[in-house]
Amino acid sequence: MIEIYSVVIFDLDGTLLDTSSGVVKATDYIVEKFQLPVLNEKQKQSFIGPPVQTSFKTYYNCSEERAWELATAWRNAYKDMFLYEAVAYEGIYELLEYLRECGIKTGVATNKREDYAKTLLEYFSFSPLFDCVIGSDFEGKRTKSDIIRLCMHQCGVENPKCCLMIGDTMLDFIAAQKVGTDFLGVIFGFGFKPFEANEGIITVNSFNQIKFLIENLIKK
Repeated sequence: MIEIYSVVIFDLDGTLLDTSSGVVKATDYIVEKFQLPVLNEKQKQSFIGPPVQTSFKTYYNCSEERAWELATAWRNAYKDMFLYEAVAYEGIYELLEYLRECGIKTGVATNKREDYAKTLLEYFSFSPLFDCVIGSDFEGKRTKSDIIRLCMHQCGVENPKCCLMIGDTMLDFIAAQKVGTDFLGVIFGFGFKPFEANEGIITVNSFNQIKFLIENLIKK
């Protein structure tokens, strides 16, 4: 890690917000509506984070067109009925306010569709605390690394070493590696477990720990 970052970018699901309840309910709704084979709890939880069409292809071995049909229906159900079933993780507002006080820009890079992400962040009063929010496009063509790069660009930073990405899954970690940013994994989300720190991933269990790390970087 460098002395200090110009931008800190956060994943959304499992990092800023626990969105598991709404995601699982939307998945149950689509499974019942389309009379699909029932998924177990672990499988339903895995819909949190990756592009939804990817999850449908994984579990139902369907075509690209069928996966897109299911994903479109899922997104509409999630937006209309379950979007606000989420809880902000403890300490996140305080960390974001601290970063702004330090002059560090903040962004959100999420696989959630961008308009949904912005609506959700507005509802939870996050909007004033972020300099940019980048999500999936309507066609679902943006990769997570594309999204991180766009977020950096909107924050006015081109050097990836001036950016820290914070997320809760291996997908976040791999995307950060592709872009070249430093990465912190949070273990209170959906993906990482404490033992994965042994795989070369630095993990934290609270936003207070992140604040402590940033404070120490500033003091150096």
